[in-house]
Amino acid sequence: MALLETTGLTLSYGGQTVLRDVNFAVARGEIVTIVGPNGSGKSSLLRALIGAIRPVAGHVTRAPDLRIGYVPQSLAIDATLPLTVARFLNLPRRVSPARTAQALSDAGVTDLATRQLRDLSGGQFQRVLLARALLHDPDILILDEATQGLDQPGAARFYRQIEAVRQARGCAVLMVSHDLHVVMAASDRVLCLNGHICCEGTPQVVADAPEYRALFGTGTQGALALYRHQHDHDHHNHERAS
Repeated sequence: MALLETTGLTLSYGGQTVLRDVNFAVARGEIVTIVGPNGSGKSSLLRALIGAIRPVAGHVTRAPDLRIGYVPQSLAIDATLPLTVARFLNLPRRVSPARTAQALSDAGVTDLATRQLRDLSGGQFQRVLLARALLHDPDILILDEATQGLDQPGAARFYRQIEAVRQARGCAVLMVSHDLHVVMAASDRVLCLNGHICCEGTPQVVADAPEYRALFGTGTQGALALYRHQHDHDHHNHERAS
């Protein structure tokens, strides 16, 4: 059974349709990335999936007792507020120290628990938001352009951390991203939106699709090859080390 599934989903703002007739599903354990130009309906789709937007047509089906972890684009925190990472993770209700430590470890920031939020870099803060999303052991992790504002190396490190989380926890991952050169090959499946589903499939299938090339050109092809080369190189080194 799919964790999340949409059937004929149509969304509207102010009487104007932003997304129409979307049919797709996310299975347990897979990484699905949503790409598309600005205004294509990517974030609207995520908001509908978590129940923040009511569709004008179609519906969203969620698995029973589905636990969703959500990582937003950003979160405004009062810079004058004295708030440590550990305290932030315990709002609005306390969680066990063991659960907090595990979430920080899975997010790759075990050493930040006592740091003030206002002192964190952009990349560190996004990993803290990731840890917060992991606190309650989600079945699916949803990220809405979570690397916005990070440079390309920082984004690449963040996505490698997401892959590690998927492997460690077995949760599904659904991401909206504009980092085409980083995220395409990190996904099991890619969904390309532009007011509707233009194309979908494996990263290679989508990168070859005329609809995708019309929106983004052919530059991702080289990035896919480079990513696969680096991935194979890292995997080979890991096998030799073990």
